Amino acid sequence: MVFDPTNNPTSQYYKDASDLELRNFYAAKASINTNFTIPSIPPTIPMVYDDTVARFGKNTAEMAISHFQGVIQSFFVGLVGAKRILEIGTFTGSSAICFASALKRNGVKGGPDANGNKPVICLDISEKFAQIARDNFKEAAVEDFIEIIVGDANESLASLKGQQFDVIFIDADKISYTAYYDAAIDNKMLAKGGLFIVDNTALKPAIQLIDCSVPLPEDKLPEDGRGDDYEAYKYLGRPIHEFNEYIRQDPRCEAIMLPIFTGVTLLRMLDNN
Repeated sequence: MVFDPTNNPTSQYYKDASDLELRNFYAAKASINTNFTIPSIPPTIPMVYDDTVARFGKNTAEMAISHFQGVIQSFFVGLVGAKRILEIGTFTGSSAICFASALKRNGVKGGPDANGNKPVICLDISEKFAQIARDNFKEAAVEDFIEIIVGDANESLASLKGQQFDVIFIDADKISYTAYYDAAIDNKMLAKGGLFIVDNTALKPAIQLIDCSVPLPEDKLPEDGRGDDYEAYKYLGRPIHEFNEYIRQDPRCEAIMLPIFTGVTLLRMLDNN
């Protein structure tokens, strides 16, 4: 059940919602500080979602983070005192708007720095989505905070070598999750004390592989898996499960997966790396 924590639940919502859904709603409402000068949920976020639904349909719009996930990720931006953020996968801009607003609360100013870089750099493969996101950034008055680089994210990451970020958010094509993660580490792109936030790490096609060892077969479903959709396995389940197992065994980092939304994993680099 989809809910908007900026509004009060209806009596029908109370009647139809499960305890877990009500708990989620309660948690979201309890996480919104109405006294912030810079709101917990940027005012244009509901409009961005509605416009995305109108353009692409509800199923596609679910690629965007929820309002509450935006609040949670903004909290992490404040927790690490972030000044710069790298976002891999932007879609129509909801998460980037939340990040920019969180940076404002951290006292970060918009506009390019001495090296010509804005505080938030977004990577997306689609010019169509990038242009929609740019329009949404202007509507949210955060265009001075965000720069979008359009193209293959692996190539874009290579072009950013030498830059560092306090938060790196990965929410793009799942097949490349491990490559994005390794590129960021190998090029020392995560600043000391920084945080990786990785979205969609517990999608259903991945959790169906809970008992499966890696590497997984490329051309068929694993015999010990529980799914029967090869396309979902190939593009979602297999790469996500392999990524989860990779970081779980990676001596360079400490990772924890939060069983919220469709899975959100937090990673921090260990001091000896």
